[in-house]
Order: sequence, then structure tokens, then C-alpha cells
Amino acid sequence: MMSWDSLYSSAFDRIKGRIGKAGTVLLAYNTNIDAIKYLKREDLKSRVEKAGKEEVLRYSDELPPRISTVQELLGSILWSVRRGKAAELFVESCPVRFYMKRWGWDELRMGGQVGIMANLLGGVYGVPVITHVPQLSKLQGDLFKDGPIYVPKAEDGKLSLVHPREFAGDEESCIHYIYEFPRGFRIFDFEAPRENRFIGSADDYNTTLYIRPEFTEHFGEIAEKANLAIMSGLQALTKENYREPFEVIATHLDVLAEGEIPVHLEFAFTPDETVRKAILDLLGKFWSVGLNEVELASVMEVIGEKALAEKLLAHDPVDPIAVTEAMLKLAEKTGVRRIHFHTYGYYLALTDYKGDLVRDALLFAALAAAAKAKLGDVRNIDDVIKAMDVPVNEKSKSVGEALVKEYGMRDGIAEVNGYQLSFVPTKIVAKPKSTVGIGDTISSSAFVGEFALR
Repeated sequence: MMSWDSLYSSAFDRIKGRIGKAGTVLLAYNTNIDAIKYLKREDLKSRVEKAGKEEVLRYSDELPPRISTVQELLGSILWSVRRGKAAELFVESCPVRFYMKRWGWDELRMGGQVGIMANLLGGVYGVPVITHVPQLSKLQGDLFKDGPIYVPKAEDGKLSLVHPREFAGDEESCIHYIYEFPRGFRIFDFEAPRENRFIGSADDYNTTLYIRPEFTEHFGEIAEKANLAIMSGLQALTKENYREPFEVIATHLDVLAEGEIPVHLEFAFTPDETVRKAILDLLGKFWSVGLNEVELASVMEVIGEKALAEKLLAHDPVDPIAVTEAMLKLAEKTGVRRIHFHTYGYYLALTDYKGDLVRDALLFAALAAAAKAKLGDVRNIDDVIKAMDVPVNEKSKSVGEALVKEYGMRDGIAEVNGYQLSFVPTKIVAKPKSTVGIGDTISSSAFVGEFALR
């Protein structure tokens, strides 16, 4: 058995030299601005007491479907703190949006899965990206890094690609308020088992999956310029508003399929069950999907695998045999070719094709995620290697052993029911600078890294 450290460093070397050759990546649909607030115990406590502690605590037990009162906002933040789990809800009430604005933020950052991936792939790795930005305000444009990052611009029916800062749009700013807390954050009798965040989105474009006219009218032309595509942003839709955007997405997927362009879907927790079912129906049109245990459990629920869903949330670290079982069910049900599962401590990928390139791409992604957690911002691909000294997660040892015992895994690779299962233990930064965007870093690095190795 090779040591994980040597597998890590050889994976980095393999991908570093080739990532620029992955081709152009099309990214759609959600880009926004993240306003990040680092929670302070006394401040949060006094806000909860002022809003009515009893009422607030109700929502710390069970999340509301969306946020329309200050009590729901504060209770949802406590829900995340208690569990150390991320959650994101739409803030539909103007008074609550105003309350969040007055509460303020510590920093503004690029947000939305597409925005974060664009800055990583284009601004850090130098991979050309074509990006869908629902609203291009000056503030939004300024958050894009330098590099081969483009948005389509249509003038007199002609399409050109320009850097978002040169788009010169003066559209609205779509702001998501992010409340971050560290591991061990204590309030009342809750203590956060790990660092995470709660997101309140005050944004009417991403939440209804607004698709720009350039993308509806010129999609064929845009797709011709792409070699890979990553889609995200379906999570905020509801059974009332999902039909129209889903029709557009289905036509986009058909165009990409004609061009034989592999598409990855970055799943995010989707509260609406109807929308989750609709995503499942579309999954067969995707090459790949990325999700964590909460998301995988929510998918198992809608396909009627309640017991398996509960199993996925019962243990820490997440039981890898339950995860594999769930991924097999998902692959067989939808025909998706690659399922990338990421959780705290390890990643798994189930693919209907073989090769150590899948595992090596996961290792590269784990290194990129650790670098982001350690440095806060990754400036160039050489920053990624700075995470080599971060230790491999101790808890993942038992996970690796379980996989060896169950599937005879070697060097992180096994064959299960005709699929390849790839496993990597991740590097865990004890005191991360930030957790926002780590999932997007993982998924885009692994997907694009894998194609760079082809």
C-alpha cells in the first residue's frame, strides 16, 4: 500500500502540468455576492433574547421552509450551530432583509457556486470559463479575479465574450448573508460540533433561477466554445416556480449532449421535494453529480429509501458502506456515470469507468480544499501544494479499513457491482480561515482535474 502522502504529491504533480489543457468550462447558473458575518456569542444571544427566545428556539429544532420573520432567521442560525451543519434558506420578507443589512457584515466575497468556481478555475488554475451571471452590478463584476473568465455579451445580435468587469452592466446586486461560526461556538446550551455556516439569501434572481437572454438566445453558439460544463443553482426553486427554468435547462442539456460535452451537476440541499424529484428525472442527462451526506440522504428519501437516508445521517464519520449503497442505487436509477460524494474527512466517487485518474483528481481536489481552508484564498495553483503539510484526517482511517474489509479496496480503488469505487481521506485544517465555497472548490477541481488527466 502506498502512503497517502506520496499519492497526494504525485496526483498534484500529474494534474498541475495538465489542468490548463482541460479546455473551456461553461458554468451556469448562480452567481451572487456573499456578505460574511463572523458570529459573536454575546451579540447573537442578545438578538435572540430581544426577538423572543422561546419562539426562536422552535426553529432551532426544525427549519422553516423559508424565512419571513426575524425569529425564523435567528432560529435557523441556531439550527446550524447545534448540528455543525450548513443550511441555506430564502429570505422572502423585506423587513428581515433590512434587519440583515443593518446587522451588517465583516467582508464581501464572490458568492454562488458559479462565481466561486469561475474564480477558482479561471483566476487560479488558468482554465478558461464562460460564466452565467444573473445580475452584473459593478460590485459583482469587481469580485471576479483576473484571468480567462468570460461572460457572453450580445450586441446587435452578435455574441462576444468579455471579462465581467468589461461587461459594463449596472444591474442589481444579489446578496446572500452568511453567518459563520467556529467549532466549539457556544450559545445557550448549544455547542457547535464543527465549524460551518447558515446562509440567508436575499436575492430574487438566483432563487428563481433567472436565466439571462444571452443564454436563452445564443446558447448553441456559447456551447460550441465549451469542452466541459458544470451546472448548479437549482436548490432554491419551489414546486410553484421550477417548471419554466427546468424546461430551459433541459434544452441546454440537449444542446450540450449533441456536442458530446460532459456536464457535472453540483447538487445543493434542495428543501422542496417536488424539485428534488424533478432533478432526479433530469440526472440521466448529466455525466456527473456532486453531493454531501445531507443531500444524498434527501435524494434517498424521495426514491423511497427512508432507512438508508437515516443511516447516512446516523454516524460521524458518515458510514462509507451506506454511502456506497446509496450511490449504487442512485447510479442504477438515473444512469449518471459519475457520482462524487464529499463529506467531512473523506471523499468517494462511483464511476461506470475505471482508472486511477478518478482517485488522483479527488486527491488534487482535497488538496485544493485544504489550501482554501488554510489560506482563506488560493491565489495560484502553487498555493495548492502549501496544504501538503496539513495532516490526513485521523478519523478517515476507520473509513478506509471498512472499505478494505467490505470491498477489498487497494490504494483507494475497488470494484463494486461493475462500478469503480474510489476513496480518498482528506486533509483537515484545524482552524480554517473560512468554510464558504469549499464544496464548490472540491467538486470543480475533481471534475476538471479528471478530464485534464484524460
